Amino acid sequence: MSKRDYYEILGLDKSASAEEIKKAYRKLAKKYHPDVSTEKDAETKFKEVQEAYDVLSDSQKKGQYDQFGHQAPGAGQGGFGGGFGDFDFNDIFSSFFGGGGQRSQSSRSQPRKGSDIRKVMNISFEESVFGKKEKIKVSVYDECHVCHGTGAESKSDIKTCSQCHGNGTVIMEQQTIFGRTRTQATCPKCGGTGKEIKNKCSNCQGEGVERVSKNVEVKVPAGIDSNQHIRLASYGNKGANGGPNGDLYILIKIKPSDVFVRRGDEIIITYPITFSQAALGAEVKVPTVYGDVMLTVPAGTQSESKFRLKGKGMTNVRTKQKGDQHVIVNVMTPKKLSSEQRKLFEQMSKVEDSPEESKGFWEKFKSNFSK
Repeated sequence: MSKRDYYEILGLDKSASAEEIKKAYRKLAKKYHPDVSTEKDAETKFKEVQEAYDVLSDSQKKGQYDQFGHQAPGAGQGGFGGGFGDFDFNDIFSSFFGGGGQRSQSSRSQPRKGSDIRKVMNISFEESVFGKKEKIKVSVYDECHVCHGTGAESKSDIKTCSQCHGNGTVIMEQQTIFGRTRTQATCPKCGGTGKEIKNKCSNCQGEGVERVSKNVEVKVPAGIDSNQHIRLASYGNKGANGGPNGDLYILIKIKPSDVFVRRGDEIIITYPITFSQAALGAEVKVPTVYGDVMLTVPAGTQSESKFRLKGKGMTNVRTKQKGDQHVIVNVMTPKKLSSEQRKLFEQMSKVEDSPEESKGFWEKFKSNFSK
């Protein structure tokens, strides 16, 4: 079977430039590469595309092909094909996977963000209500104060890597079933920095950073809840190669209150009242996180009744609006009675035990069970 025209394979005419040939090859190589293509006979087509590019990308081979076609001297039975020429095969994988090849070899010479630091801060319930400012000590990796991040004892101890010539990467060739491939890898001599250090800094041993203790002021916002974080940007460990510092995250833990219970932005309190206050009504002084307020308890209040004190709850961290405080009254039964209290309760008991009072109570009680 006769070979297809190389220009036809790449979808080009003979006037195509070197850049157009390379562009067409990249597009078809990505389309037919056996590792990713779903096309029928992808491997065969891929080899065909590679062979066409191998000839047309070489000016000498291209000239012979343009003059003699597949019968050019030295073409042989297999044509001009074989090998991947000077094309970096990793460009294909870079397009396939958004990385790979050159990009997957993350060079140490590129800017990198420093790592984050996490700490726990314990605060009281009152501090969570009103917020606070507190200075804490944080241990971080910062730029070495001796070498100023170079990792060398002096500037004269730094020179360009002799293997990669400062690029931080080297080209490696290997034989595959498709021919010889060229891949880019991190330079083994300098580790990707592009530099060689003759004498390392005696303080940081060539790392360029040292561990130091810093005082950091933390502003705890009013209304913060337990297990929420405060983020302090750039207060973490130092970045590499000019990259930004990491961040400091403060995890808040709040000690429970003996009086108040929090539910979101609402505060709940259980408040005891006497029988007489519940029956006759009263003005009682109720504690809130903002100070005592007077609450009107209407006559006939039952135990577990709820009242709302508007705006006496927690401050919402985002909206800055305050929630409410809910007061649950609990009618207390006295455990010990004075002689005078006993007489008064006995007199009240006689009234409660009167036929009219008892009848009204029991009729109401029984009606709850009637169908």
